[in-house]
Amino acid sequence: MNMTKQMQLKKDVAPFENIDTRRSIRQLLTSLVPLIALWYGSYLSLSVSWLLSLAFSVVAAGFVLRTFIIFHDCCHLSFFHNRKANKIIGTITGAITLTPYEQWKYSHAVHHATSSNLDKRGIGDIWVLTTEEFKAASFLKRLQYRIYRNPIVMFGLGPIYIFLLLYRFNRRGAKRKEKINTYVTNLLIVSIYAVLIWLVGWQAFLLVQVPVFWMSGVMGIWLFYVQHQFEESYFENEDEWSYVKAAVEGSSYYKLPKLLQWLSGNIGFHHVHHLSPKVPNYRLEEAHNATPPLQQATTITLRTSLLSLRFKLWDESNRRFVSFKEVRAG
Repeated sequence: MNMTKQMQLKKDVAPFENIDTRRSIRQLLTSLVPLIALWYGSYLSLSVSWLLSLAFSVVAAGFVLRTFIIFHDCCHLSFFHNRKANKIIGTITGAITLTPYEQWKYSHAVHHATSSNLDKRGIGDIWVLTTEEFKAASFLKRLQYRIYRNPIVMFGLGPIYIFLLLYRFNRRGAKRKEKINTYVTNLLIVSIYAVLIWLVGWQAFLLVQVPVFWMSGVMGIWLFYVQHQFEESYFENEDEWSYVKAAVEGSSYYKLPKLLQWLSGNIGFHHVHHLSPKVPNYRLEEAHNATPPLQQATTITLRTSLLSLRFKLWDESNRRFVSFKEVRAG
């Protein structure tokens, strides 16, 4: 894809960057109202069966994910026209999803600006080593990487580390505005949880909230992981790196069943989102369908996405992800 085609592709998507405030408000209501109702339903079900309560919690987790996509759009200033409205709703939905608005807004902007750039890894992305880097690494670093890439660690312990620990503290070098927002978010979380514990008791709170938290965390990490970790993805060094190619070739189209697509806020159209973060999540599918070049992006399904679990290292010479076993065999 030459530079002219890349510039044309960005122009083709630009009309879909228009925000529809009514659709945004409707999405906010269809996310938060069911989430509250399902959480309450999970609590009431405890008197019948914890398994029934768990079923409610799993569905509620899907709506936490949907709420996170609203938070995500607010961070891109693509949910409301007004910057302050994005910050207020972003901070509130951030408290619900345990993610500080300003902190995540910064790291995610870096992710978009450096995605698939081998010379600018480390902020807001999944840890990726090339095969040569892995071979040259010390025993301790290789061990750390293997542990990090283990699905049990990444998806089992990942939500606990990221959402309960990492996001509770400010990053080094954070500006005053970002620090204050993290403190406000933490205060909101404590306040929400304190009220819920006061209303239902700490035991019922834990029985309902722990599954909601953990399942939504697993879903979020999985989506972020799978939409960049597919076999023939795109990675380049700085001098050859292209923003448009990183978006279209380094991000996948995760073709999900309609219900899951709706719950995940259309984020499966990740290639469109990376090409233009200003497109609201409810217009991503429209942009994809109206732009033929975008329909050529790598398409993965629920079944084929499971293959990504074996992709561990980026092979620069063959330009694809490989497993640890393939590196040993080589």
